[in-house]
Formats: sequence, structure tokens, C-alpha cells
Amino acid sequence: MEGLVKLSFYCFTAAAIALASSAVCYVAYAIGRVRLRQAVMQTSAGTTFSTSSAEFGPGAVGIGRYGTLLAWFGVVFSGLSVGLRSIVAGRLPLSNMYEYSLTFIFVLTAIYLAFERFYGVKQLGAIVLPITVGMAIYVWSLPAWMRDVDDLIPALQYNLMMTAHVSSAILAYACFAVAFAAAVLYLIASKRRIAWLPSPAMLDDIGFRAVTVGFPLMAMVLILGSVWAYRAWGTYWQWDPKETSALFMWLVYGVYLHTRGLRGWRGTRSAWVLIFGFAATVFTYYGNYFFGGLHAYGGV
Repeated sequence: MEGLVKLSFYCFTAAAIALASSAVCYVAYAIGRVRLRQAVMQTSAGTTFSTSSAEFGPGAVGIGRYGTLLAWFGVVFSGLSVGLRSIVAGRLPLSNMYEYSLTFIFVLTAIYLAFERFYGVKQLGAIVLPITVGMAIYVWSLPAWMRDVDDLIPALQYNLMMTAHVSSAILAYACFAVAFAAAVLYLIASKRRIAWLPSPAMLDDIGFRAVTVGFPLMAMVLILGSVWAYRAWGTYWQWDPKETSALFMWLVYGVYLHTRGLRGWRGTRSAWVLIFGFAATVFTYYGNYFFGGLHAYGGV
């Protein structure tokens, strides 16, 4: 079994390399490329001279395709990493920050690719893939002992609830990351009017669709977490830092949906709410490093 644990880490390493390469391709595709144009001019005296000018244009189609292909390689290798660790542990790898982040990388990349395929928009990868690379760097920075598969502490020995609760959180966070990417690109596209970026209307819709998936998932996280808390700690709610920040994050996205549906908010204001919501998501993800709490099992 130790060999499978090592193989899982090697697959993660391959995934990290593929995702880093994919991020570079997506960023290059989104930024575009400089094209040099030369023209020959003729004066009234009959002499000729040449001039050159530089202008930005869309990124090469090929580099965008390489970005997608490498992202799929990242999904395959990260999926193998998660799968091999699941075989060894006899459960999904969700018990500490190493396992949690490993699974999050896989899910985030897969959900991004689903949005890319549905909308036909590759420029989102210039925001989402660097997030996955940052997560991979974070996984590399974790202590080596977290890579071992250990027995679960008593509070975590409820496999069905742990799988449902934590998996819902990972899916919700991934959707919120896609919404964040759409919001950032919306602000750029609406201010700069860059022709090859997706239209602001499409980016606004992508952000909305991502939140409509992530918001009910986050509600499920809170409900399942309360049930699990009662089983593990004897109470449904402790105002634990993780619980409180998760509730606050859910309310932020509730405000987004409310203002969009009832107040008619669109565009810039909604984009800033999504960016603030993702900041709350990041805080929820890492908040226990600063505040501890009952959720601080293996850093989770």
C-alpha cells in the first residue's frame, strides 16, 4: 500500500506540471499576441520607404487548444492521484488539508473544463488555472507526514457524512472560483473593450450560472455540517470559526442572488460582489490556520 501512496503523489506531481503548463498557455491565449505590420509608402517624388507598426490581436488558436489539452492531462493525473489514495484509505481523501486540497484541484479543473466546453470560452482558464497552480504549490508546502494515510480520529469516523459534507464544500468552492474568474474578466472586458475577450453579457451569465450551482451546494454543506456536529460534538451549532465563516460566505452569495433577482443588479456591481464572495471563500478555506476551532483536524 505504501507504493500506491507514493504513486498517488507522483501522479499529483505530473498533474501539477500539466496544470502549470496549461496556465501559461491560457494566460498567453487570453492576453493575445503582438503582430507587426509593414507597409510600403511612396512619396510624390517617386521614392519609396517602408513603415512598421505593432498591434495586439487575439492569441493563437493553437496555444488555447494546448491549454485545454494540458488541463485535461491535469484532470486525468489528479484524478488518478485521488483514486489511488482512495484505494489505500478505503474512502475519499478528505480528512486533512493535503487530501482536501488534492481533491479540490481535481474537482476545480474538471468543473472549469465543463464550463469551458458548455460556453466555448477558453479565456476563463487564464484566471482559474493559476488558482489550481497556487493550490498545487500549497500542497507541496504541506508537511510530508500529511502524505501518509492514517486512521481517522473518532470525530471523523462517519464516512458517509464526511464524504457528503466535504464533497459538497469542494464542489461549491470550485463553482465560486469559476464565478470569480468570470467576474474578473467581466471587469476587464467592460473597461478595456478587448475584442477577443468574451462579451460582458456572457461573462455575467457564466458568473450567475456558477453561483446558482454553488449556492445550494453550500446550503447543503451547512445542513449536513449541523447534523454531523450533533453526532460528533452533541450540538448542532457551536459558532466555530469554520462554521461562522461558511455561513457568512453563503450569505454573501445569497445577497448576490437576491440583488440580481429582485433589484436587477447586473454587471459591475454584481462582479464586485462575486469577487468579495470569493475572498470570503478563501478565508473560509484557510481560516483555521489563524483562528483554530473544532474543525482543525489536520488543518481542515
